[in-house]
Amino acid sequence: MEAVILAGGFGTRLQKVVHDVPKPMAPVAGKPFLSYLLDQLDRQGCTHAVLAVGYKREVIQNYFGSGYKRISLSYSVEDKPLLTGGALKKALQMVTEDAVLVLNGDTFFGVDFSKMMDFHYRTHSDATLAVKELRDFSRYGTVHFDDDYRITKFVEKKACPKGFINGGVYVLNRNLFCDIPQDKFMMEKDFLEKYVDTKLFSAFPCDSYFIDIGIPEDYEKANKEFRKLV
Repeated sequence: MEAVILAGGFGTRLQKVVHDVPKPMAPVAGKPFLSYLLDQLDRQGCTHAVLAVGYKREVIQNYFGSGYKRISLSYSVEDKPLLTGGALKKALQMVTEDAVLVLNGDTFFGVDFSKMMDFHYRTHSDATLAVKELRDFSRYGTVHFDDDYRITKFVEKKACPKGFINGGVYVLNRNLFCDIPQDKFMMEKDFLEKYVDTKLFSAFPCDSYFIDIGIPEDYEKANKEFRKLV
């Protein structure tokens, strides 16, 4: 099992509480948040992870080096911002398996990666998104899918009493972006939403623990909860 972790975020909204480190290196319950993602990958049998890095990449590279536990680490470096889609397109050139896990470096979602990978292959999907059902939220957009779990549309963030959100864990085919000419684009806005009618994007519902540390309130929540969770 191989994985890509998007770890190049500036962490603009966190700068009031976290300074001078890329967002995935924000300390949570005594260690960098990225450590929890790598622990999760290690527990589930991942052997190679590519860290897509940019902003203050040396902080990540100096801390983790070329390996973490049983995972060998490679680095896909953005010399200039490529946005999430561009960063993924570049990082996928460094993997060898046909389908690859992708994690957002600021989100923890307790997905069973093997089951998700099996689902991806069984449905012959181009991309599979782990989705989480939430209630009474406005921070996230929603993912809509049919009875066969094929994603039919993405709806932009707004007040929502109940719905499924993109949980920041994907399985992507390695050649997914081969016909995308640009090198700088957003994964959700410029790819998922644009190609939802022409490519097979599937939803993998999961009700496991989920947290996104992208805002100070949830960052503080993670610090409290991870002391008990991990």
